[in-house]
Amino acid sequence: MTLNILFAAAQADWPDYETPLRDALKTEGLDADLRTSFAPELVDYMVYAPSSEVKDFAPYTRLKAVLNLWAGVEGVTGNETLNVPLARMVDPGLTQGMVEWVTGHVLRHHLGMDAHIVNLDHSWHHCAPPLAQDRPVTILGYGALGAACGEMLRSLGFPVTGWSRRPGDAPGIRRLHGADGLIQALETAEILVLLLPLTGDTENLLDATSLARLPKGAVLVNPGRGALIDDGALIDALTSGQISHATLDVFRTEPLPKEHAFWSLPNVTVTPHVASETRPRTAARTIAENIRRAEDGQPLKHLVDRARGY
Repeated sequence: MTLNILFAAAQADWPDYETPLRDALKTEGLDADLRTSFAPELVDYMVYAPSSEVKDFAPYTRLKAVLNLWAGVEGVTGNETLNVPLARMVDPGLTQGMVEWVTGHVLRHHLGMDAHIVNLDHSWHHCAPPLAQDRPVTILGYGALGAACGEMLRSLGFPVTGWSRRPGDAPGIRRLHGADGLIQALETAEILVLLLPLTGDTENLLDATSLARLPKGAVLVNPGRGALIDDGALIDALTSGQISHATLDVFRTEPLPKEHAFWSLPNVTVTPHVASETRPRTAARTIAENIRRAEDGQPLKHLVDRARGY
């Protein structure tokens, strides 16, 4: 039987995804009709992004699963009309992009590269940075992305602490969990990387109290979610010197409004949500494999726990 698969994302993305998705579905041996429009009652699977016009899933009575194009699912997990399995995007291209961005910015701050790149007075500051082994890095959110970044940083010699809500093990990585573990993770973080999902428990996790627990002069790197941080508290910490620099890729409102204080602070770097983009070719393979698994009666990979929100 032919599977009807609806591409329910921004129409501007359709030209980039159409051929990779068709090729991947064919490679998985699936007889599929992939379109941007179907009568709702005919749809078997939905390739979805929260930017889609689809907000009410109730008319999709034949729907078997929703395959999210993005790693973040906070824009859809609370939708009470969605009553079928939801899979988030975890694919090699997305992971590699995050590893490259995080590693690049951690090394940038560790080596103090900004002082050499922007040196308008041609000053000669002969001051070598410590070795990586003497610069503790903490990653809050030690899932697939956090672990991939942690392993790369560990391979460069950084002592890495990974924190998550639940316990876990990783060779060569200091693993902490829970409320007490969070305090320990913050207290040693000269560079702090945020890779947590956005849930009711993680919103504003980096508030004035949390920021005060960091070593004075710590660096904050956030490619996770903007609302993990209390903006006002971060601005205060940057102004006082408690945080020496913040490199931010995600924000509560995107694009970041031109009047936002982050633009004018000299110790803030704004990047335009580019840390980890979904790459159509690798994402298409992940989606097609998941649909094939579902059709074979196997569990979906990267299934979202709706109660936890990720």
